[in-house]
Amino acid sequence: MALAFDEFGRPFIILREQEQKTRLRGLDAQKANISAGKAVARILRTSLGPKGMDKMLQSPDGDVTITNDGATILEQMDVDNQIAKLMVELSRSQDYEIGDGTTGVVVMAGALLEQAEKLLERGIHPIRVAEGYEMASRIAVEHLERVAHKFEFSLNDVEPLVQTCMTTLSSKIVNRCKRSMAEIAVKAVLAVADLERKDVNLDLIKVEGKVGGKLEDTELIYGIIVDKDMSHPQMPKQIEDAKIAILTCPFEPPKPKTKHKVDIDTVEKFQTLRLQEQKYFDDMVQKCKDVGATLVICQWGFDDEANHLLMHRNLPAVRWVGGVELELIAIATGGRIVPRFQELTPEKLGRAGIVREKSFGTTKDRMIYIEHCANSRAVTIFIRGGNKMMIEETKRSIHDALCVARNLIRNNSIVYGGGSAEISCSIAVEAAADKHPGVEQYAIRAFADALDSVPMALAENSGLQPIETLSAVKAQQNKENNPCCGIDCNDVGTNDMREQNVFETLIGKQQQILLATQVVKMILKIDDVISPSEY
Repeated sequence: MALAFDEFGRPFIILREQEQKTRLRGLDAQKANISAGKAVARILRTSLGPKGMDKMLQSPDGDVTITNDGATILEQMDVDNQIAKLMVELSRSQDYEIGDGTTGVVVMAGALLEQAEKLLERGIHPIRVAEGYEMASRIAVEHLERVAHKFEFSLNDVEPLVQTCMTTLSSKIVNRCKRSMAEIAVKAVLAVADLERKDVNLDLIKVEGKVGGKLEDTELIYGIIVDKDMSHPQMPKQIEDAKIAILTCPFEPPKPKTKHKVDIDTVEKFQTLRLQEQKYFDDMVQKCKDVGATLVICQWGFDDEANHLLMHRNLPAVRWVGGVELELIAIATGGRIVPRFQELTPEKLGRAGIVREKSFGTTKDRMIYIEHCANSRAVTIFIRGGNKMMIEETKRSIHDALCVARNLIRNNSIVYGGGSAEISCSIAVEAAADKHPGVEQYAIRAFADALDSVPMALAENSGLQPIETLSAVKAQQNKENNPCCGIDCNDVGTNDMREQNVFETLIGKQQQILLATQVVKMILKIDDVISPSEY
C-alpha cells in the first residue's frame, strides 16, 4: 500500500487495516483480471458445438450434474474470483434473454480478453481498446443484419422452426433423437403462442420428467400431468368429461384458532361429537356433489374418514397437489380456485375431456393425466430417460429449444450456424478497420481476430486441424462472397450451412456479441483491485 506522509515526515494510515489488504494496480490488475476471465472461457471452450464434451459437476452435498449447457456449468461451478463471477453473470443473462448460446458468449468474451492482453502489452491504453471494441461490435451487429435471412413459417408449415431447434439440440446429449425433441418443442410453443402479438408465455409449458423408459418415449401432452394418484385405491381410474372442483381448503372439521379443550364425560357426548364430525364431512362432500363436480383436486390432505366418504359417494379426489400445479390446472381447465366450501358454484368448475391415472413399469409410480381441456393453452412435455441426470439434462436441452422457437416467433430472422456468421463478421470488421485512423484500428482488428475463436473452437472440438480448417473456410467465404460457409463439424462433406440446415436466431447472435463486448469493456476499465488478504 502507498504510504502518505504529513509535513513532519511521519507516515499516517489512510485505509483502515491497510496492512491486511492486498492491492493490485495498473497493468498487473488488468492482467490478473484478464487471466481470470480467460480461465473461465477455457473451461467452456471444449463444450462448444455438436462434438463438444460434457462437464460433470459435483455439488458439496454430493449431487452430480452432467451437463453441456454453459449457463448451468457456470452456475454449479461455485466460482470465487470476482472477474470470473462476471463471466457467470454474462452467461446467465444470455440464458435469461435468449436461452441459447450460453457457451458461445463466454468463449467469445474470453477471446476478446486474450486479444486485449496483447494490445495492452504493446502499450495501448485500455480505454482506447474498449472504444475500438465498441465500434467493432457495432459494425459486426450491423453486418449480421445484412447477412440475415427472413424465415417464413405458418401454423401448417413448421419445418423452419423444427430445423432451427434441431441445430440447438445437436450440441446436447439428446442429439440422437433431436428430430422428435425439436418437433415436440415446436408443437408445445405453437400451442401456447399468441401469433398475433408474436408472444409466447413459456410458463404455460410444464416440463415433467420420470425416470424409466427410454428417451424416445418422451411425449407432448395437451393438458397437465400431476405426479400424484387418486386418494383411494378403489376410486375410478378414468373419468370422462370431468368437471373439476379445485379447492385450497382442507377436508377436515374446522379447528378453533385459540387453545381449546373439550371435556367429554359420558358416552352420549362422545357419540354426538362423532356424529357432528360425520355430518360435517357429509355436508362437505354433498356440497361438491350438488355443484356437479365429478373430480375434486385439493391442495391439502383429508383424513381417512373424508376419504372413505368420498369413495362411497363416487367422488374421486386427488390430494396434496402443489400450488403451481393447481394454477396450471385452473388455467388449462378454465376453472377457478375455490378457497372455501361456501363459495363453490357450478361456474367455478373446470372442464376436461378425460382424466386418467396411468401407472409406469412394474413400480407403483402413478401419474394423473388431465387431457382435452377446455382451454388447451397449457401443455406438458413429459420426459422419460434412463437415469435422473439424463432427465435433468434433457429438461435443460428442451428449455433451450423452447427458447429458440420463442425467439423465432418474436423475430423470424436467422443467420447460419457452424461458425459461418462469426467468420463473415470477422471479414467485415477486418475490412472496416482500415477506415478508422488512430489507435482504435488495432482494437478493431483484434476484435476481428477474436471473432474467429468460435469457429476455431468448433473445429478443434470436432477433431479437425483448427487453423487449417478455419483458413480454408475463410478463403472460401472471401472467394465466393457467401456468408453461409462454416465449419463442417458433422463431416457431411460440405461447408455450406444452407445444405446442412444449421441455423441460429439472429437476435441470439447479436446478443452474444453485444453482451461479450460489454463485459470485456467493463473488465478492461478496472485498473485497481483492493481485496482483503487471505489468511
